[in-house]
Amino acid sequence: MIRTVESAPASAPVLAAYSYCEAVTGQQARNFAYGIRLLPTPKRRAMSALYAFSRRVDDIGDGVLAPDVKVARLEETRALLARIHDGAVDEDDTDPVAVALAHAASAFPIPLGGLDELIDGVQMDLRGETYETWDDLKVYCRCVAGAIGRLSLGVFGTEPGARGAERAPEYADTLGLALQLTNILRDVREDAEGGRTYLPADDLAKFGCSAGFDGPTPPEGADFAGLVHFEVRRARALFAEGYRLLPMLDRRSGACVAAMAGIYRRLLDRIERDPGAVLRGRVSLPGREKAYVAVRGLSGLDARHVTRRTVRRRA
Repeated sequence: MIRTVESAPASAPVLAAYSYCEAVTGQQARNFAYGIRLLPTPKRRAMSALYAFSRRVDDIGDGVLAPDVKVARLEETRALLARIHDGAVDEDDTDPVAVALAHAASAFPIPLGGLDELIDGVQMDLRGETYETWDDLKVYCRCVAGAIGRLSLGVFGTEPGARGAERAPEYADTLGLALQLTNILRDVREDAEGGRTYLPADDLAKFGCSAGFDGPTPPEGADFAGLVHFEVRRARALFAEGYRLLPMLDRRSGACVAAMAGIYRRLLDRIERDPGAVLRGRVSLPGREKAYVAVRGLSGLDARHVTRRTVRRRA
């Protein structure tokens, strides 16, 4: 069982640092923000601190700096993370993200090593790594998304007496993989234009797509729809496994996870209905649909569905 920890009330400098992180999250998080709005204040603040730090790492990797400068910035960020881990960041530090994350880590059992994994994943991008198989790609996905799931679980905690709670980190990791594979499908053309290919080379070859995706139409003779449907099935299996986390969480933490995952599942539905849409532009959901998914998550429907399905399997 993963418990959360009670902490002393936050000081004015810490509250200001959290406010900064929440502003970053509200402006840039898109889908993530819909989920964390459902959390109680301490957890929402901690998740905002995690997001703001993660965003900093992602922005270094995706920015316009020279490659050697990016490498240096990532190492500086890793050194900052080590200071946070060692409790060496004071409340009056000039970096609000560091201050907020340090406080969050003192209030919740956050496995900060997951942020080291995120940095590892961004470094894989900088090296231009490609992936021959799904097992290869999973290593990357666990760094950039599975780790975020495990970090988030440190904030959420699990309910006392939750059955199978020892597997909660595994399910959180798997749910992160499901979200990342959905992201990869959605961004396949954008990534190709940036010189990146994430889908496994053996999958691309199987469906005649090894030539890549640098235009609004698939390569001539390719079974692009077949490739997308194959990856969608893989993502759905990951979602089904990762959703087993939901009954282990308290109502509001479960609502947060269900909202974020539900938005991505609906993106996956859209991609499945029209695979070519990911080559023509960015597939997204309107705000009203995201709000509906959040309300559904708060109702607990997804968690109850998973619980019923698990009980039937055991019967």
